[in-house]
Amino acid sequence: MKKQLFLIVFLTLTSVLNAQNFSPAYFGPNANPVWEFTDATIPPKTTITLAEDFFFGFGDRTISTKPTIEVPLLPECVSLKVWVTLLEYFELTEEVAKKRSIVGKDLSGFANGDFYVQTRIRIFKEKEKMPSVILNSTLKTASGTNQDQGRYFDTPGYYFDAELGKSIHTKSKLVSEIRGVANIGFLCWETVYTQNDAPMFGGKIILSNKHIDFENALSGYSGWMGNGGSDPLIYRSKLSLKTSRLNYHLMYQYGIRDFPYHHIQGGISIELQKLTPRYNF
Repeated sequence: MKKQLFLIVFLTLTSVLNAQNFSPAYFGPNANPVWEFTDATIPPKTTITLAEDFFFGFGDRTISTKPTIEVPLLPECVSLKVWVTLLEYFELTEEVAKKRSIVGKDLSGFANGDFYVQTRIRIFKEKEKMPSVILNSTLKTASGTNQDQGRYFDTPGYYFDAELGKSIHTKSKLVSEIRGVANIGFLCWETVYTQNDAPMFGGKIILSNKHIDFENALSGYSGWMGNGGSDPLIYRSKLSLKTSRLNYHLMYQYGIRDFPYHHIQGGISIELQKLTPRYNF
């Protein structure tokens, strides 16, 4: 009797997992997003950022908080970066819940996200005819909750990517620097019985002066499973205000393909010399 009961429970759980499509188009916006890449530099000081995210449209409204810390182990050469999504609140329409094969009747609630741990290494320093090259290695935990409500994958993942950046300096006060950044990499995330592998790609242009950075980016990744939702492509526009102590930013992101969200983010960051490791060579 116990064996039969175990078999029934196992088959029920298996059928539920199989019904869920482990791709970003069928989960919450923080489950497997198109991650933002940097300007292909490593900061000289420890940087702490706190951002608030608002996702809306297409039947899924999500509000979440994302703290990030980047610690330069060797300033401008090697850093450790950690971020996590906290305090996510979500509301789904019945139509979206049905499309995502959501289990249960709770179409709103709270969830906690995954931790990301990233190591960043500068391979080449930017020179007159040479772009800077940063290699990133990132691990995603399986700590996200509410898989049955389609919020997070209860599986680990990882990605490797390289950022290449080159600047052109001008004599204009309005736009004193024009920087181009390219991003290429490889992403892997676990599904129920196998893994989905995806090449990553992206590019951005940053217009800067002493007080403002204005960047526009196009990026995404393309999974091999062809399950109708694992090829997200997004457009992102971000305006940053730089002051002597704090930096502020406002970002808008639109999902062009397989990422059905409008996304607005507001954030603040600070550089802290006291939390920056010191080395005596």
